[in-house]
Amino acid sequence: MKRWYVVHTRPRAEARAVSHLANQGFEAWLPEFRKTRRHARRTETVRRPLFPRYLFVRLDLDDEPWRSVYGTVGVVSMVGGDPPAPVADAIVETIRARRGDDGLVRIDPALGFARGRRVRIAEGALADLEGVFLDIDDRARVGVLLTLLGRPVRVRVDAGSVEAV
Repeated sequence: MKRWYVVHTRPRAEARAVSHLANQGFEAWLPEFRKTRRHARRTETVRRPLFPRYLFVRLDLDDEPWRSVYGTVGVVSMVGGDPPAPVADAIVETIRARRGDDGLVRIDPALGFARGRRVRIAEGALADLEGVFLDIDDRARVGVLLTLLGRPVRVRVDAGSVEAV
C-alpha cells in the first residue's frame, strides 16, 4: 500500500530532489507558497518551499525500491529512520486541498484580524500597549501601528503575542 513519507534534503535542493525522484518513477511533491520578498527598494513575489529542506514522497515499501531514495541527488535522509515513518494521508491531503489554481499552497495567517482592527500586545517589551492591526508576514510577525510619544510607530511582534481588544 502506498503511503506518504517525508524526505529531508540538502539546503535549497528541494526542487532538484523532486526532479530526480520523479525521474526514478517516484511520486514526489514539494509544497510551495508565494512569498513577498523585499530587497534594495524592490519588492518581488517568489515561490518558496512551505517546509524548507523537506518534501513528500509516496511509496510502497513492500513493492518499490525505496532505498534508492537515499542515493538521490539532493536527498539527505528519510524522516523516521530505517524503515522511514509514514505520514498520515490526512495531513498531506489537507495541505494539498489548500492549493490554488497555480499549484501553490494558500496561506492565510491573518489570525482572524482585519486590517484596521484594534489589538493589544499581550507580552514582551510592548506588553499592554494597544494599536491597530496592519498585516502579518509569512514569518508570523504582525505589523501593529502604535502611538508612542504622540507619533504613529509601526512595530513588528510575534503573532502569538497579539490579541483582539
